[in-house]
Amino acid sequence: MNVSAKEKNLIEFHGITKTYGVGQAAFQALRGIGLAIRQGEFLAIMGPSGSGKSTAMNILGCLDTPSSGAFLFQGVHVEHLDRNQRALLRRNFLGFVFQGFNLLSRTSAQENVELPLLYRGEAAATRHHAAREALELVGLDGWEHRTPAELSGGQQQRVAIARAIVTHPLVLLADEPTGNLDSKRSHEIMELLVRLNREKNITVLMVTHEPDMAFYCSRVIHFVDGLIARDGRAHLHPTARDVPCS
Repeated sequence: MNVSAKEKNLIEFHGITKTYGVGQAAFQALRGIGLAIRQGEFLAIMGPSGSGKSTAMNILGCLDTPSSGAFLFQGVHVEHLDRNQRALLRRNFLGFVFQGFNLLSRTSAQENVELPLLYRGEAAATRHHAAREALELVGLDGWEHRTPAELSGGQQQRVAIARAIVTHPLVLLADEPTGNLDSKRSHEIMELLVRLNREKNITVLMVTHEPDMAFYCSRVIHFVDGLIARDGRAHLHPTARDVPCS
């Protein structure tokens, strides 16, 4: 039977462990994780401090490597890649959004969004066009020349999201993307992520401590003591159901 690309697993963990330190000082952050993620899913990753969720996200983002087990991305064994190969995977397939926005303070919104393309060596005209498109997609058309100091927290996070998607990644990894925002702006950012997930088929993996934000996701994974304690479908937040798909 032929399996469509939509049905294939984009990401797989098989028996993933991560140990920090050696001997009596060793700490096992992950203790044999198994996980399968399909293209187009929207996952919330939750759990208390020290549960292993951040370690799992770092491995998913190719920012860290497992101590043992297999990590497959589109069928490629990432645990066998060297540092440069993992960097290429990040650059070409992954986008990152952080709680603290991580924008360059003295550069414009457009220049911030262009950074990943600059690192790729793209021509200036290509960078300018792609950055403007990404800013328009996140609702900041006309704000290209504003610096972060001239933007609200919600607008700064939109710039950060535009920067993350300007390379057309398969996966968007969001680490507490609403952690520095008030309730209204948090819901606006989550509605934006829902639209990107639906319209662009971007797989979104989000770490959050906030159940209200996890409601927007289609699946919630709970980590406890280095293991997945619960993995199940989530019910979309009532507001998320009203987000237009086109």
